[in-house]
Amino acid sequence: MADILLVSNMMPHIQQALEARHTLHRLYEASDPKAFLAGVADKVTGIATMGKADAAMIDALPNLEIISSFGVGYDGVNAAHAASRKVMVTNTPDVLNDDVANMAVMMLLNCSRRFCEWERYARAGEWEKAGDPPLACAINGRKVGILGLGRIGQDITRKLQAFGCQIVYHGRRKQDDQPYPYFDNLVAMARDVDFLIAICPGGEATRGIVNAEVLAALGPEGTFINVARGSVHDEDALIDALETGKLGYAGLDVFAAEPRIPERLRKLDNVALQPHQGSATVETRKAMGDLVAKNLLAWFDAKPALTPVPECAHLNR
Repeated sequence: MADILLVSNMMPHIQQALEARHTLHRLYEASDPKAFLAGVADKVTGIATMGKADAAMIDALPNLEIISSFGVGYDGVNAAHAASRKVMVTNTPDVLNDDVANMAVMMLLNCSRRFCEWERYARAGEWEKAGDPPLACAINGRKVGILGLGRIGQDITRKLQAFGCQIVYHGRRKQDDQPYPYFDNLVAMARDVDFLIAICPGGEATRGIVNAEVLAALGPEGTFINVARGSVHDEDALIDALETGKLGYAGLDVFAAEPRIPERLRKLDNVALQPHQGSATVETRKAMGDLVAKNLLAWFDAKPALTPVPECAHLNR
């Protein structure tokens, strides 16, 4: 029986699956987390977390073997440090691809047809008072740039092809097995497209990659959509671009300091906002939770982890 530190208050079915076979220590319930962690440090061999486990936490647990993180993004887990300590890190890829891709497509349709804006217009009685709103834009034949053509990015492209969109992409490298035109320069791609969708990993490598220059290149007729991480775009530059008309529209599911959304952003009509709901369906969140538990259960049954992150793949059994 293993001792597992539950950093976050996870879904009941995750806790039930783990507690049936192992001992859980609920850090999120502790009034003094530092003292609580010190009290269980020597016992804990596993962590279950909603994406948070820094180097200090890893170092505080001398017998730690595995960190199972809920979510495909794990930029809040110091995986490189974990690997240096020979600690396995897992995430929950693939099971959320469909719903996150759907959110990106929904945002694109929402922005192009001004759905939220005209919904407010209708609710306020403006249709009767002021007449028809201005025309929106079709997406058939429009060019969409994908920032990060990973598994979710590829799912987005398949869905958008059904709408007749043209696809191009930018990433760390050209993917020879992909049929879409590749841009090695993000500013050049932004200048060439109507819509830019960010679905790249978070972390320092992509922090602020969608900056003022990229937004200016996208231009007053362009739309930026972020279903990746709030750190990917420069939030102040984005707000400035939307306020001044240098960028036409934005659809955002992620923000720099969640759950805080800047008031300047909330006041704007030319942005559609969602409270980080990309994977937020009953079915997908259950599948993600199942994978968190399955990774821990497999590991403590002396079996390979199901979904190790790249930094830790070499540590698998």
